Amino acid sequence: METDSEPYVRLASLRQLHEVMAALNTARSLADTLQTVADGVVNALGYELACVNLVRADGDLVVAAFAGNPAAEALITGRVGSRESWERRLTMGERWGDLIFIPHTEGWVLDDDDVPQWYTDGPAPRFEDEWHPSDRLFAPMYAPGPQGGGTSGELLGVLSVDRPRNGRRPGAWGREALQMYAFQAAIAISNARLRANMQRALVRLEREQQALRASEESFRQAFEYAPSGMAIAEMGGDQHGRILRTNDALCRLLGRPASAMRRYAFSDLVHPEDIGTLLRTSAEGGRAELRLGRRDGSYVWVSLRNSVVADAADGPRFLLTHVEDIEERKRRELQLAHRASHDSLTGLPNSAELRARLSARLCRQPPQGVPAAVDSLAPYESFDSFDSYGSQDAAQGPPVFDRGHDFDFPPGADAYDHHVHTIAPTEESDDGTKGLAVLFCDLDGFKSINDRFGHNAGDAVLIEVARRLGNGVRDGDTVARLGGDEFVILADGLGRADAQDLAVRLRNEIIQPIRAEGRAVRVGASFGIGWAHCGMTADEVLKSADERMYVEKRSRPKQHRRAG
Repeated sequence: METDSEPYVRLASLRQLHEVMAALNTARSLADTLQTVADGVVNALGYELACVNLVRADGDLVVAAFAGNPAAEALITGRVGSRESWERRLTMGERWGDLIFIPHTEGWVLDDDDVPQWYTDGPAPRFEDEWHPSDRLFAPMYAPGPQGGGTSGELLGVLSVDRPRNGRRPGAWGREALQMYAFQAAIAISNARLRANMQRALVRLEREQQALRASEESFRQAFEYAPSGMAIAEMGGDQHGRILRTNDALCRLLGRPASAMRRYAFSDLVHPEDIGTLLRTSAEGGRAELRLGRRDGSYVWVSLRNSVVADAADGPRFLLTHVEDIEERKRRELQLAHRASHDSLTGLPNSAELRARLSARLCRQPPQGVPAAVDSLAPYESFDSFDSYGSQDAAQGPPVFDRGHDFDFPPGADAYDHHVHTIAPTEESDDGTKGLAVLFCDLDGFKSINDRFGHNAGDAVLIEVARRLGNGVRDGDTVARLGGDEFVILADGLGRADAQDLAVRLRNEIIQPIRAEGRAVRVGASFGIGWAHCGMTADEVLKSADERMYVEKRSRPKQHRRAG
């Protein structure tokens, strides 16, 4: 265009400008687009130098592309000018439409600011419209506005041009061409930015999808190959709690195939006694220890831990349940609890457990008309009868030492809901009153066995006596070892005659010969019968039975206390 003079413009020049503008939107990246903009100024608009100053995110402008002079390009490309300095440039000089022309007579005040710039050499102008080396011409580039206007959007950057090839300041056509070119360049830069943002978004989305696929695969492997049981169940809806997926560890633990597990919810597999525990467990982050049923009908203790996972944002939620086998730990806990409450030698409940069971039946409030305590030295009943104490129970099953049960009512309350007071049968009563009999048993002649044959023989005697006592009572009765050679039997629902018959029968069992350390030995037994009723403490009941036992022991000649 340097050979064209206005108002005459060659058709070839217009075609060249059209081709450059078309090339603006074919660049593959934002950097290519910016360089194409700078090159187009040099190739189609007839300027020797062109610079694209692009607005950064912080508002300052950076030299993003340069064309026409490799030395100047190396000098200023990448350098930054402050927004304040650029605003000063865009508000001074002459307005040529959207262009800003700052003649050399004014531009000298800008020589020392922070905007990157270059200087060209040349003679001083010889005529009025000749280009001076210090003249400056800027074409602001604005983002297209809502109605397509060139200046209604935000500032994207500024085109700086220098040294027209014809040596003259651009006329009306040249100004219009540069202004139109800046408008099209702004559109191309906006589109390039949009494409770049879309490409970054696509890359980020692809990375997120890859990460999601990797996460899903990691979850699948962690789920499938976890050493403990895992399950996924539905949350909400008609099928709430239904098992959707299980891993191999859970299937092996319960002995059920995965296809069969999908027919159940955990509530279908829980032991009936543990349903309440499951229902009290929070579905979101809950934890519970309960028993799950195996395919063979047995149960295994497990720890359930729940967490909620979402399929997608605002999508369906599922319950992820971690199932840990705690059968061995529960077995150890039960063993420890048994050791704490049972005698290590005989396996019978110990003194503490005996008092706990006895106290569980008694409240502080005595029944109406019953004194708060009984006379501990009341006459002792003789053991002449043997017939009335449930003889059919003697044939029930193998020997079981601990046939007691935990009673429903805690001790120490002034008034119990639904509590039935424990009442002792009255003296010489034939009205069929039944009570809780407490039989205190002390072995006769046991010390001499320890002294003569040693403690191993004594232990063998205690073990056999415990077995015989346990074998001679009913299910639900408690046989406990109080300590040494003293035993206590709690037998509920007996009349006075029943209790006497029980004592006789147990004594007759005990006096039979016992094999200990390769020899047969005999011990006798003295029984005292006490009666428990509400208003008494466990210690008062035991003391009463103990004192009656000593009354019975002293009432018989020493030579008759032990048979053989």
